[in-house]
Amino acid sequence: MRDPQITGYTPKPVPGLTPDEEITVTTRSVACDGGKGPLGHPMIYMRIEDHQVTCPYCSRTFVLADGAGDDHGH
Repeated sequence: MRDPQITGYTPKPVPGLTPDEEITVTTRSVACDGGKGPLGHPMIYMRIEDHQVTCPYCSRTFVLADGAGDDHGH
């Protein structure tokens, strides 16, 4: 598990520059490959620690659904 004090782990959304794609998920562990098959990016796995996480490659934002995410650390 990464140190929660590390800053700059994910990009900050910039209006007009960062894609506005938000994907609602029901688990804290998410995988992203850019969604474009062979034209995407390497598959990475991220963990939502609060309410959302943004992919550092493609800037897709994964948002935890209300009432979801109680996966007990697994």
